[in-house]
Amino acid sequence: MGIRGRPHRAYRYVGPAGPLALVRPGSGGRGIRSAADFGAWVSALPAREFAEPFTFVIDTAGVLRLATRRSEHVVCAGGGPVLAAGEMGFSRASGAWAVGEVSNQSTGYCPDVVSWAAVADALEAAGIGHPGGYTHEVVFRRCPACRELGIVREDDFVCVFCDGPLPSRWNVDGDPGSAATPAGPGAV
Repeated sequence: MGIRGRPHRAYRYVGPAGPLALVRPGSGGRGIRSAADFGAWVSALPAREFAEPFTFVIDTAGVLRLATRRSEHVVCAGGGPVLAAGEMGFSRASGAWAVGEVSNQSTGYCPDVVSWAAVADALEAAGIGHPGGYTHEVVFRRCPACRELGIVREDDFVCVFCDGPLPSRWNVDGDPGSAATPAGPGAV
């Protein structure tokens, strides 16, 4: 359950095996439970790290975990499942930290856009402002025909590998409960 009693789906790692080899005990991202936690972590980083967004995950306990951009999401998560994953940029205004940009762009976990609820819960629990939703949503789908993983662009639910129809609902990890009928005109 989320902080506000909303259930959150957990996403398992579905990416290539290579990044899994980088996971070591204690290799997870920095847990951020408050704006002070974030301030302490970020003050120890070189200024150049702010030029790009950070890698983030929301762990299954609902805690925001951050790592520098070149980190793998699965390493940031310590190899475990997550409630959300992507990239997050911060800004400081009037003495307070806030998220300025955030996406669910993680090709290792491929979280659905509904994972935003877990991100919002974690940021609100930490007292960090946010934009109210992903500023860049990535729609991931697995093709039922060829099993390739792809990104849906411009609401075109067609596989770029085999031209097969893609489901309208998230289906990346092969969970039979998340399968859906192919998208067509008017599908959401």
